[in-house]
Amino acid sequence: MTGRPPARLRAVHRALADPLRLQLFGLLTERPRSARELAELTGKQPNRLYHHLDLIEGGGLIEVVEYRQVPGGKVERVYAPVAAEPPGDVATPTETAEFLSAVLETTRAEITAAARAKEAGEDRTFGLVRGAVKVSQARLAELRALVEEFISSAEDQPDPDGTWTTIVWASADREQRPGPGVGNGGSDGSGSRAKS
Repeated sequence: MTGRPPARLRAVHRALADPLRLQLFGLLTERPRSARELAELTGKQPNRLYHHLDLIEGGGLIEVVEYRQVPGGKVERVYAPVAAEPPGDVATPTETAEFLSAVLETTRAEITAAARAKEAGEDRTFGLVRGAVKVSQARLAELRALVEEFISSAEDQPDPDGTWTTIVWASADREQRPGPGVGNGGSDGSGSRAKS
């Protein structure tokens, strides 16, 4: 073991190691935008943003979601955060853990962007609730169902005066669950659901 973070994590850190890239990522979490639209919001020239967008894309945090025709026959790329797709039923526990780590890393970037925006005077809210509790598989499933119901309801009926907000729910058993076959959390063991 070299002690160096995995290549994916290094790419994410490089992508977010610049305040302008954090600002761009934060703007893209609100809605998809082109370099031209981002330039208008940041006061930079669009051609100065492509290098930064390439680094964020290289970190696996954003992707081109549309090619839009603009006057003069040119085409502009529209960027958005990468939609996180949970691993399928055949995923190994390691693959599932890597996926969840990527989701948490993206969320960390969103929290950092929100904190910097708040520091710059914007009205942003962010927070974290963390605790260690002793809970049965049934109560854990009940909590998961409540969170998923809330998210589905908000997706189906967004608040007209609402703000785009990232909500992440995660759990990790700290020890072996009692009983044979108890506590596997579903076919992939993760109970994962993610959407960016």
